[in-house]
Amino acid sequence: MLEGSGEIGRGLAVARGSYPCSLMHGDIQRILVDEEKIAARVAELGTQISRELEADVARTGAGINDIVLIPIMTGGIVFVADLMRQMAMKLSLRVVTVSSYPGISTESKGAKIRGELPRDLKGKHVLVVDDILDSGQTLAVIKEALSEQEPASLRMCVLLRKPAWRRKADIETEYVGFDIPDEFVVGYGLDYDGYYRNYPAIAVLKQEAVGQ
Repeated sequence: MLEGSGEIGRGLAVARGSYPCSLMHGDIQRILVDEEKIAARVAELGTQISRELEADVARTGAGINDIVLIPIMTGGIVFVADLMRQMAMKLSLRVVTVSSYPGISTESKGAKIRGELPRDLKGKHVLVVDDILDSGQTLAVIKEALSEQEPASLRMCVLLRKPAWRRKADIETEYVGFDIPDEFVVGYGLDYDGYYRNYPAIAVLKQEAVGQ
């Protein structure tokens, strides 16, 4: 299976007034991935994933009701909302909530599943959608738990991927939006202490904004 990703380097300078989030703007040091790049890449991913899921359904003889998207909340909420609208196919959506960056932490503290996992996935084609692959602990926990239900296929899709040396779990994903440096990022669903999820780009916070 082919995997495509955009490589992100030093990032873009923030132009004052470029985004309507004026109350947040002062906390942003720079933008790594802007809105236009995100939209283009999400459209590409939607097309690729749809094509491969349709091929799986045809190969296995599954029904048209057997495609399930499972976004990991809350970081994946914006990504999955845009991604699923780029997938012109019948699918169902079931969510799972996992905590790994509690409060003002900028380092993963280990994945903990909150609430129940989706059930009745046997024979389904499942796509797990998350915001970022960092330590890998979240996706590893989810993959192990969902695999026990014997889905027909189980794929992982992340918007962002940090360098491999960050991994604490042996996990890879079939689909990646962008490779980014080892920096704590916010925006497009990713937060710091519950804030900045609604920032429309992927950005790095100023040091003085961390810990406020």
